[in-house]
Amino acid sequence: MPGRNTLTLIVIIVLFILAVCALIFPVFGREQMRLGLDLQGGIHMVYRADLSQVEPGEEADIIEGVVAVLNNRINPLGVTEPVIQKQGRDRILVELPGLSITDKEKERLSRVALLEFGELAAEDEEAKWENELGRWKPATGVINGQEKELTSAYFKENTYVDQDRLGGIILVFEWNEEGSKLSEQITARLMNQPLGIFEGDASLLGEDGRPIAPIVRAKITHRGQIEGLSYKEADSLSKQLNAGRLPVPLEILYDQTVSPILGADFVDMSIRAGIIGIILVMLFMIAYYRLPGVLASLALIFYGALVLAIFKLIPVTLTLAGLGGLILSVGMAVDANVLIFERMKEEFRTGRTLGAAIEAGFERAWTAIRDSNGTTFIVCGILYWLGSSIVASAPVMGFALTLFIGVAVSMFTAIVVTRTLLRLFVGTALGQRTSLFSVYTGRK
Repeated sequence: MPGRNTLTLIVIIVLFILAVCALIFPVFGREQMRLGLDLQGGIHMVYRADLSQVEPGEEADIIEGVVAVLNNRINPLGVTEPVIQKQGRDRILVELPGLSITDKEKERLSRVALLEFGELAAEDEEAKWENELGRWKPATGVINGQEKELTSAYFKENTYVDQDRLGGIILVFEWNEEGSKLSEQITARLMNQPLGIFEGDASLLGEDGRPIAPIVRAKITHRGQIEGLSYKEADSLSKQLNAGRLPVPLEILYDQTVSPILGADFVDMSIRAGIIGIILVMLFMIAYYRLPGVLASLALIFYGALVLAIFKLIPVTLTLAGLGGLILSVGMAVDANVLIFERMKEEFRTGRTLGAAIEAGFERAWTAIRDSNGTTFIVCGILYWLGSSIVASAPVMGFALTLFIGVAVSMFTAIVVTRTLLRLFVGTALGQRTSLFSVYTGRK
């Protein structure tokens, strides 16, 4: 038994050292904890996907595709830890901590990002678009006997921004095999005629605000370019085309900018409150339970380092609600030790030896700890489900997740860490002084 306890202690010490190192040094490219918008500031948006044209049963796959495309579009913005997650049946939550973007950039994120090419329609033909240059219909070609419209869906994902010989900005793109055949047919037919470019229901506008419709001068088979865009617009469009197009249109339901100044204040106050709370709890445990209280305090320090390291590695986005869940789990970690020590006190009263009292205290307190923490896990699961679907609230999800992890780690520290430390003290000189293991009861 002593050898086994010593090995367990070594594992605990190694875990503690690794946890502290994970908190101090960058791990997996993460230099610090991921903070939520209410602590760090940034952008909070909720989009709703238009699933009206989606086949029944395919909604979940469509939403996953939307999340993937949004993630590809947001990464080039320089957001280190964006939060993009499904909420409910058709909503997507997007949180961009530490970032401020314009309304146009927000709207650009939700665009389908599909460029369509058009040709002028005759007077007796139906037009899809209309601008100051005329009425336009989709430019089409025939592949294997089937008429198809020419769009950026045939672009390879390698578009880039460059300059022409005169220093003008151009967006360079390359067709895939099928797009190359369509482009060759259409540009051959429209020689010396304009080729309109449209995004959604509107024309793609140049830097001068006029519709872009270049005159076709030669067959375009493999590569092409779009002129007239500003550098910022060309760069943004290039990134979106390379990130892929959204499978369905998105609508912005909610948009909020959170001040980072308030967030910094909240972080400082939360850290101070947490430190003060833990110190007061440790002082109470030491004053009331004496040596077991000291060991429980050491286990509490181990708990704090381990749970924060887990939050950083997963990573968990810490919000004010999440900090509330963390602090609550600290109280529950101490609660488990209180149950154990009270059972130990009862065993002492029956005349058991110190070692027997420790073992009996843990065994008899285990059922109460298991049941109370088990019900907490169930509640955390329900809260997380509500926050991810029905209520659609990130703070609710954050509270549930941090509380779940905190309680799980607290069970480990109470049952394994505190128990191991107590077992190792039984055979020492301090272990012979049973008064150090007696609960303080005041004057007789």
